[in-house]
Amino acid sequence: MNVQRVALVTGAGRGLGRAFAEHLAQMGFSIGIHGMRENGPAEYGEGTTLTATAAEIEAEFGVRTVRVLGDLTRPADVARAVEEVERQLGPVEILVHNAGGDIAAAGGKPNPNDAVAIKTEDVRAVLERNLMSTIFVCQRVASGMMTRRSGRIVTISSIAAFRGSERGAIYSTAKAAVVEYTRCLAMQMRPFNVTVNSIAPGDTRTGRYLGTGQGSEARLVEDGTLDRIALVDEVARVVEFFAGPMGQFVSGQVLRVDGGTQCWPG
Repeated sequence: MNVQRVALVTGAGRGLGRAFAEHLAQMGFSIGIHGMRENGPAEYGEGTTLTATAAEIEAEFGVRTVRVLGDLTRPADVARAVEEVERQLGPVEILVHNAGGDIAAAGGKPNPNDAVAIKTEDVRAVLERNLMSTIFVCQRVASGMMTRRSGRIVTISSIAAFRGSERGAIYSTAKAAVVEYTRCLAMQMRPFNVTVNSIAPGDTRTGRYLGTGQGSEARLVEDGTLDRIALVDEVARVVEFFAGPMGQFVSGQVLRVDGGTQCWPG
């Protein structure tokens, strides 16, 4: 009997999350496909439902998948989602925590220059979706990896964590905290043979990015310059490094995938 290894990808319904799941499936992993909303893949024209996304990945790559819904800012939802994946597929060996972004804030990333209009609920939503969900999911999965003394954890931060901005201060702060949490968790997990790293993408041409009209036409070229918007696959391929043999002795690192828009230490 061919027993496949198991990966869990959060926020896997579309965009980078789906691409991460597909790359891991191509590597032979069974995949837990998490999403917050069943119809999330349809929101920017990248699919129909989370159930359909899981079925498509299963059919294309010949691996087992299970689709799980949950609000990862709620520890109870986190525990239920991880338990469901592990009950149906087996222990999670690779975690890619991709869920986050600024979608939960009705007004987008809170603008720190507009002190009157910032809504407390928007600030809290961005912090919870990005930082607290990372902590809750990593805590839950890491406990099992510690017992087995094996595993890989990959968080998704952002290039926004490394550069100042006149907009999006709350989002940038949350992602900077994800970077620091990743490094601290890596130190804690060293004795247990578990690597913990982060991928920090720059602007990437996901359905959401294109659907919200971001990026100039000149930066949407696909080659010939690094001064452009990344292709989804250019970011997603990095997960193969962290999850594969070459990443076995690499931990506590943040790999910026942005074509060098931010080259300074940090």
